[in-house]
Formats: sequence, structure tokens, C-alpha cells
Amino acid sequence: MQWWSTVYTEHIWISVMAANHLSRLHPLLFRSLVRPLMRAPVVPTKLSTPTLLPISPCHPAACARLYATKKAKAKAKGQAAKLNINTALVEDIISLDELKEDMTAVVNVLKDDFTRNLSIRTSPGALDHIVVSTPDGKFPLNQLGQVSMKSPQLIMVNMSSYPEATAAAARALRESSMNLNPEVDGTIIKVAVPKVTREHRENLTKTAKQFSNKAKDSLRRVRSNAMAQVKKAKERQSEDTIRLVEKQVQQMFDNITADIDKQLAAKTKDLLS
Repeated sequence: MQWWSTVYTEHIWISVMAANHLSRLHPLLFRSLVRPLMRAPVVPTKLSTPTLLPISPCHPAACARLYATKKAKAKAKGQAAKLNINTALVEDIISLDELKEDMTAVVNVLKDDFTRNLSIRTSPGALDHIVVSTPDGKFPLNQLGQVSMKSPQLIMVNMSSYPEATAAAARALRESSMNLNPEVDGTIIKVAVPKVTREHRENLTKTAKQFSNKAKDSLRRVRSNAMAQVKKAKERQSEDTIRLVEKQVQQMFDNITADIDKQLAAKTKDLLS
């Protein structure tokens, strides 16, 4: 504390000298200036330890960029692992090409269902999808009779080549999802084209939804069979390999599911427009 006594003495001496010079000023000004100088400094009882701030390894923004870079690298590494899987190893577990064909076939069936059953445009080909059940088997309508347009509102089906199938053909037309009411005149079937109402369009969109749900069910069965085939390879392949193949199967399933939803959205828009 000896050093502090020296500082205190110097402070008193400076205060006295300042007071001597300021005594010549107006008394009120003198008192207002001298009073702060004459206050004794507060002697600290304990020296405080300076607060040390932790040293950051980098600037926050730089840290964020570093973290983002590491995260991006980790993601890229995961993708690379997925892409670099041995093709021969995958083929030993499951044929992804055949799986893709099976899944794509589901979408093709859906498109065919949309075209055959949900058309609101009148043409002779609009009845091509009608299947007629006969004692000899099932046959497309256009193979049993000659379909032609009598007028924009009337379709004619000439069954003279197979007159015995006339009643079955009329029944197939009536039971189709096209809201048809055929009339039989000998071997000629007259099919009046119904007016496309808003209600009919909405009913067709519901049918389209049913077709898409049916396609998704078929797609789930394809995926389930594929996953079962992949699991059979667990005894001879590593868990990481099995997991990667399962992810690829699931990714293919997700892509085809998205395509089904896309087809349904496009068909719904077409039917309601």
C-alpha cells in the first residue's frame, strides 16, 4: 500500500495548488470547482482481477460458414456413398432395371385407364376399350362390330359380323363408366352420346381418383416384393449395402408415386375444364 500513499499525497498537493489559483474567482464559482477536488479518493480495499474474455477460435460468421461447409461436405459424402455403390453388388441383390419396368408399367396402366374410361370427347375410338364377354371369351368391341359416328351425338355399332354377340355388346356398353344408354335395333346398336354436364365431369374425377388409388396399391405391392427380395440378401451382404439398396427402392417408389399424382392432377384439370 506504500505506492497508494504516494498517489494520495500527490493528489492532495495538486488539489491545494488548484485551490490557491481558483481562490481569485468569484466565491460561488470557487466553491463549485474546489469541492470536487477536495474529495478524498476512494481507496480500494481489494484489487480486482481483470475479467478475461474467452478467445473465440473464429469470427461467428466464419464459424457459421465453417459449420455449413462441414454439413455440405457430409451431405455430399452421403450422396457419393449412395452413387458409388457397386452396380454388380446391387444386381446380385435385385435388378433395379426390372424393378423400374414393373413400376413404370403401373403408370402405363393408369394412363390407359384414364384414356379408355374417362374420355369426354366423342369419337369412334372412344369405345375401343369396351370389352364384351361372350361364351367364347372376352373380346374388344371393335373386334366384334364396326363402330362409326352417325352424327356428333350418335355412335353406331354394326354387329352383323357377330350377331350372336349383339346383346352382350349392348350390355357391356351399358355397364361401362361412360354413362351410356345403348338401343338395339336388330344387329345395329345405337349409342346416344350423353351431354357432358358438370355433374358428369365431377363423377369422372371421382373415378379418376379411384384409378389412381388402385395404381398406388399396385405400386405398393411392387415395392413390398422388392423389399422382401432385398431382405433375403442380408445373410450375404453388409447392413450398409442392404440399407443403400432399400433407399434406392424407396426413392424409385417415391418418384413413381409423384408421377401418379401428377397424372391425376392433369386428368382432373382436363375433365373439369
